[in-house]
Amino acid sequence: MLTAVLLFILGLVLLIFGGNWFVDGATGVAKRYHIPELLIGATVVSIGTTLPEVMVSATSAAKGIGDIAYGNAIGSIICNTSLIAALTIAIKPAPVGKKELYKPVICFFIAAVFYAATAYITGYFSRITGIILLAMFIIYMVTTVREAMSSSKSSASQTGEDEAVSSDDESGRQQAGGFKESLVFDIGRIIVGAALITVGANLLVDNGTLIATALGVPTSVIALTFVALGTSLPELVTAITSLAKGHGALSLGNVIGANLFNLVLVSGVSMTIQPFHIPVEKTIAGMNASLVVDTPVMLTVMLLLTLPAVIKGKLYRAQGIALLAIYVGYIVFQFAL
Repeated sequence: MLTAVLLFILGLVLLIFGGNWFVDGATGVAKRYHIPELLIGATVVSIGTTLPEVMVSATSAAKGIGDIAYGNAIGSIICNTSLIAALTIAIKPAPVGKKELYKPVICFFIAAVFYAATAYITGYFSRITGIILLAMFIIYMVTTVREAMSSSKSSASQTGEDEAVSSDDESGRQQAGGFKESLVFDIGRIIVGAALITVGANLLVDNGTLIATALGVPTSVIALTFVALGTSLPELVTAITSLAKGHGALSLGNVIGANLFNLVLVSGVSMTIQPFHIPVEKTIAGMNASLVVDTPVMLTVMLLLTLPAVIKGKLYRAQGIALLAIYVGYIVFQFAL
């Protein structure tokens, strides 16, 4: 038992460091191509901070542990929204750009409605469902990157012209050399980060399952709480760092983007690798507790987070406090029932 706990903690540490290095490297590469901050948060950083969830869910699905694959995705969305985003809002609420949020928010709820409809109607996530979710992910990424590159093309072009005028041939070669070295360093961080995430995910899944079995706690509860929190730590680190540096847009964009990717990428990969049924380890009035509580809570906290942002263009401290209260109640429910 002690060994399993220590290896579980080691897995979390590797996920944190791996996710942090991957995000730093990916953000460095993205900024070199003049990609807007909110776009970086909603795409590049979100993919990087969602990699732990992808690896944990994919690993558990491949091992036939559908409870973790399911619980990790749903639990991470709830954790990202009602703990991570809630903390940043409660500490420092700020205005946000409504227009930049429309697309990721709308895409999230389209995916969420499809996901929930599948869960309630069939209770089973097939390979076809996974492929559809992955197709949503690809369409979102392609359209988002195209829009961003189109909007930033003129500014990037102007920056290049200014640098050309102000530099002679020698300085140009030095800049090119420095750019190449920095680019190689960033790519190195991406590779090392991805490797640490992979190892950490395996440790987390294997030992999380052992701990759940030893304690007599349902595997889905471990996935919805401890595993979800552990794989969401990169988002928490990113949110705190962004808040400290005054980049609120990056933090909010990261949370919303990560939540979308948890549905279309994390769940899509898991279902495609190995289809699974929704776990039925707890019931409420004879109904699957996951359908009565987990999915409704996921939708509720995302509505509470995004509606004021897209309607008013603001985030309020009361929002953060309400979301934190929901998270505390949700965790208590998971272990009390």
